[in-house]
Amino acid sequence: MSDVLDQGEIDALLSALNADEGQAGAAPRPPGRAAGEEAVSEAPRAGPAHRRRSAAEAPLYDFKRPERVSKDQVRALASIHEVFARNFGATLSGLLRTIIDVRVVGVEQLTYNEFIHSLPNPTCFIVLEAPPLEGQLCLELSPLIVFPVIDRLLGGDNANLMIPQRPLTTIEWRLMGRIVDRALENLTDVWHNLVDARFGVANTESNPQLVHIVAPTEIVVFVTFEIKFGPSAGTMSFCIPYNTVESVLGHLNTQSWFYKPRAPTAGQQKRLLRNLVKSTVGVTVYLGRARLRLSDLRGLSPGDLIELEKRTESELILQVGGKTKFAARPGKLRGRRAVQVIRAAYADETL
Repeated sequence: MSDVLDQGEIDALLSALNADEGQAGAAPRPPGRAAGEEAVSEAPRAGPAHRRRSAAEAPLYDFKRPERVSKDQVRALASIHEVFARNFGATLSGLLRTIIDVRVVGVEQLTYNEFIHSLPNPTCFIVLEAPPLEGQLCLELSPLIVFPVIDRLLGGDNANLMIPQRPLTTIEWRLMGRIVDRALENLTDVWHNLVDARFGVANTESNPQLVHIVAPTEIVVFVTFEIKFGPSAGTMSFCIPYNTVESVLGHLNTQSWFYKPRAPTAGQQKRLLRNLVKSTVGVTVYLGRARLRLSDLRGLSPGDLIELEKRTESELILQVGGKTKFAARPGKLRGRRAVQVIRAAYADETL
């Protein structure tokens, strides 16, 4: 058989190739439509650039991990817990007598199963209740920060501290209860504008995988904090199930939301007043002024009289803490020199 094609065979191959390309690129023409109309209507569909642009505009959505909390609500939750981090850091600094830095490092959505498996085991895991919110929430403190805090509470300096891989003992849980109680007080304060809920401890556990507050596939909001003091650093995690806060998430959509400190309660006001009553202040009464030459001052001796600018019937000025407050008259009480307050004084009255 010859390896060289004659002209007839070449023409046949080219004809077959052109026929195949025409069938692949042409679409069936509907009856009654002109050739020009077909070209206009089919042009946008045939362009590859248009198909690439449509594919780029379509966002990806993972149906296994739906985002049920909007980005605005996530940012609002982050703002709430940034205030909590500052307040809790100040509270820990006063309790442990050292500088504590607490900050928010992330707020994300994931399933409860993913949250549980991201935690160490054993750990310090606390189940919370916050009526009137339904359901439960979780607070977890990493052993990397729990044992240094316990060491500090017991008088240690955290130098060369080894982190044991074991659950907390009863005494250690009691010590951590002081830290958790202060954290829940601060949480109650910062959540007050969102919902009037009071956080409390429902249960404690060392193995988080034994706690099932919601279904494994339920979406939760996961707030992560970083706690640093001295050479020690660890994390604290706050788990908020979506079903628990679904009824109040609508309050986070407003653009004008911001944190307001809670007004002091009657008990707090009474305690503050009681502490103020026990405090002491310095009181000074000025009899008057006098101008002397330096030679006269050097020549003073016991029994000399100094003439004051103020007359005997004039009122005396009484200062509290160095500030002019009252006008008074001199006298005696039970054998001691005394003054009687007459009226409130002006700040610019002469002494």
